[in-house]
Amino acid sequence: MLARARLDAATRNWLAERDFLVVDPPGLQRSPGNETHLHAFGTNMIGNDGLGQAMYLHTSPEFTMKKLLAAGETRIASLQHVWRNRERSALHHPEFTMLEFYRANAPYETIIEDSLALIRLAADVTGIGRFQFRDRTCDPRALAERISVAEAFSLHAGIDLLASMDDDGVPDGEALAAQMERVGLAVPDDRAWSYLFTQILVEKVEPQLGNGQVTVLDRYPACEAALARPVPGDRRVSERFEIYACGVELANGFGELTDPVEQRRRFEAEMAEKHRLYGERYPLDEDFLAALDFMPEASGVALGFDRLVMLATGAQRIEAVLWAPVAE
Repeated sequence: MLARARLDAATRNWLAERDFLVVDPPGLQRSPGNETHLHAFGTNMIGNDGLGQAMYLHTSPEFTMKKLLAAGETRIASLQHVWRNRERSALHHPEFTMLEFYRANAPYETIIEDSLALIRLAADVTGIGRFQFRDRTCDPRALAERISVAEAFSLHAGIDLLASMDDDGVPDGEALAAQMERVGLAVPDDRAWSYLFTQILVEKVEPQLGNGQVTVLDRYPACEAALARPVPGDRRVSERFEIYACGVELANGFGELTDPVEQRRRFEAEMAEKHRLYGERYPLDEDFLAALDFMPEASGVALGFDRLVMLATGAQRIEAVLWAPVAE
């Protein structure tokens, strides 16, 4: 816990040295986020009139921070608690700390380099030589591996991912299922492309990432872009990356999408899928969608601070680096 405190201070100092303004977005929101598999904690906000309004604890400060970018801020960061329901494991906790930061008018390669620098900083603060999680180790100071999602699926699962979508990035679940059968992977009854993609990623690809060196998994399929913009010249893939160490996902970042029409379409599709799978949906943040019209080109990343502390201290469960874990 003392190492966590040192790393918190060092991170804030690193941000200040690079002219990031640390902001404090409110956790209580009308919309907690609009991704299919992110689940929020809901509450009822009662006003002086005694009437209630459905509210949520945010799963990320992203919507508020992009509103601040639209308002004119150019380099902002947040290091604060976020909440995600239905998540509890060695690497998951319902309330956790996220480091999220954005650069206006900067390519997402810059944000990738920032993220890798913070991982090295964590190792330097604690003095650890190698990260270790379970039976995997990683040198945080070694040159990072950078591999596209399509390359990783080909290398680790024998799957030609781009062949399962058309030139506009529209996915075909049956085409992906046929490839899975060809390489001997079990195909579930639900043949939705996104479901199959996640199964292959979790079972075959993620365990191979961040072994020996940090891995930057880059250029996610456009249909898995979330809030990322398409890669110029190839609408099948997006400017989305994730960073792994010892098979542990540490960060998820984007070259940010600023098209409100496309973002609304994605949110509506995500909420339709959420309703299909879980029987629920969350409202859209109309203020956020309106702000995209004014938001500059930007890049940003969300980094799991507790997971970084885990790896930098050798802890094997997230509760070991929390001051007071939520009781089970």
